[in-house]
Amino acid sequence: MAIEVGGVVEGTVTGITKFGAFVDLGDHKVGLVHISEVADVYVNDVNDFLKEGQKVKVKVLTIDEHGKIGLSIKKLQPKKPEQPQPQAPRAAAPAGTGNRFSHAAHTPHRPMGGGDFHRPAGRFSSGPLSFEDKLSKFLKDSDERLTDLKKKTDSKRGGRGARRSS
Repeated sequence: MAIEVGGVVEGTVTGITKFGAFVDLGDHKVGLVHISEVADVYVNDVNDFLKEGQKVKVKVLTIDEHGKIGLSIKKLQPKKPEQPQPQAPRAAAPAGTGNRFSHAAHTPHRPMGGGDFHRPAGRFSSGPLSFEDKLSKFLKDSDERLTDLKKKTDSKRGGRGARRSS
């Protein structure tokens, strides 16, 4: 039987190491199930999941130019429906506990100039920001801060950052 990437084959565990398990696939072919491909949960020790001589069904992930075969047991396990992780409610830190963000978290945003702040209509108008929106806002703020820092550093050096030669 030919072994192809994406195929499912049955083999026998022939050796277990700290980084995975070797599986004999027949026809003098041996593949490796990396520790990250043993189970859907964190695997600290492969021996907790597999034993030498055990028959296992594996999916062929890779076959490189040297003939090394990458296998997975995890890919054949049925997918569990993803459950949202419950988040613990966050308690506000009492004033003066050293939390430098405690004041900012409880102070409403007031724009400079005293005018009313209105959000533009569109995707930001309802609910909290998505991860992508938060990330783009963070990157923009970070870039602005780095630009300001560079300007301040350059002015202290006397210009374009060139070192003076003595």
